Amino acid sequence: MSLTILLLLALGLGLAGWLAGRARAWSFRRSAGAGSLAALPSYHAWYVALWIVVPMIIFIAAWSVIAPQLISQHVLASPAAADLPEFGFKRESLLSEARAVATGAATAVFNQEAAALVEPYREAIGRYQTIGIVVALILGFIGGVWSFLRIKPDFTARTRVERTVMVILLLASLVAILTTLGIFVSLVFETIRFFGMVNPIDFLFGLHWGPDPMANAANPDPSRYGAIPLFWGTIFIGAIIAMIVAIPLGLMSAIYLTQYADPRVRSWVKPALEILAGVPTVVYGYFAALTVAPFIRDLAVAAGMSNPSSESALAAGLVMGVMIIPFVSSMADDSIAAVPQAMRDGSLAMGATTSETIRRVLVPAALPGIVAGVMLAISRAIGETMIVVMAASTAANLSANPLEAMTTVTVQIVAMLTGEGSFDHPATLSAFALGFVLFLVTLGLNFIALRVVKRFREAYE
Repeated sequence: MSLTILLLLALGLGLAGWLAGRARAWSFRRSAGAGSLAALPSYHAWYVALWIVVPMIIFIAAWSVIAPQLISQHVLASPAAADLPEFGFKRESLLSEARAVATGAATAVFNQEAAALVEPYREAIGRYQTIGIVVALILGFIGGVWSFLRIKPDFTARTRVERTVMVILLLASLVAILTTLGIFVSLVFETIRFFGMVNPIDFLFGLHWGPDPMANAANPDPSRYGAIPLFWGTIFIGAIIAMIVAIPLGLMSAIYLTQYADPRVRSWVKPALEILAGVPTVVYGYFAALTVAPFIRDLAVAAGMSNPSSESALAAGLVMGVMIIPFVSSMADDSIAAVPQAMRDGSLAMGATTSETIRRVLVPAALPGIVAGVMLAISRAIGETMIVVMAASTAANLSANPLEAMTTVTVQIVAMLTGEGSFDHPATLSAFALGFVLFLVTLGLNFIALRVVKRFREAYE
């Protein structure tokens, strides 16, 4: 039985409990009068439903994590697993093939050595699925009976339900914080392992990037792990070229749509502009590789350059800038539109022109939202991978020439984490170090944005 069916079962039992709790509350109301209940029957119904659904969902979430470990231990303890290698890629491959066939994800195994593990997997999966279903039903039944028996005419079900909902909302609000903390902790541990193999100074200030996943992991060459070319490529493509395109075009389009455009024009142009944010990045990558990059190469040839590359930082940056225009434009549009009309009217009444009002009143007052949009756009550009791979190559190059091939941190993270490299090798662990530095840079940008927003918000409130 899949996880989806278990969740549907929990919701079905919750619905049954909701109906039973509501019926019990109505029976008290009919027998004792309309004002006899301390809460409406619907609150009693939700109280019973929550005591059924919440324990079952908590158990299902925990069991979905615990059960695969128990299944693997059961299979490894079976006689069929006696001939498996103790460690390594082959062992995991055989177990994965057997698991896929046992769950129905595959029809047959590729390695015949895994065929003997299929039946132990089926047996273990069936056993632990049955255990999970039984325990979930028992928890739901106990919670339902206990909450059902607590329903009395003087029972304050509304207070209990609202407190439960408040706790659920609090947990939901903590998801972002806990996710950020989990990302930070996971990156820190792997980064510490990498810096135990490669000196942080060599990594942060080295000028050559060329990790060799096949080299000796016990004695890596620190000179091959200089990340300056990657940091420069990320800044040059995502934070310089792309922003030169996105900020002026996005801000000017927002000013035009809010201050000059006819409402009918705005109703067509604004949705069309925001469609750019929904285009898949691979489509932008094709556009950059097949249209923009050859056009830039032809211009370079016409300008007298010899053998210009068809992969360049300029091509990737231009297309990336077009991609993030909606981030700047939409936030600037909303911020300018939110400026009180009295400020605009007061400026015009003092004799200022429309352009002066925009420059000296509207844009400064809307600056917090504009800065937030720019920071969001920069973060989006820094994290882009597909456009860089298809238009700027994967070569780490430290150059200020926008017509040369370059790469970014995210591209190298993907390159280091794909393939069959060991997670104990410094080449693979370098991806975590790159991610950690990128995380700190993004965090620093957010702090700067918050300071700017706070300063100008205080000035115009």
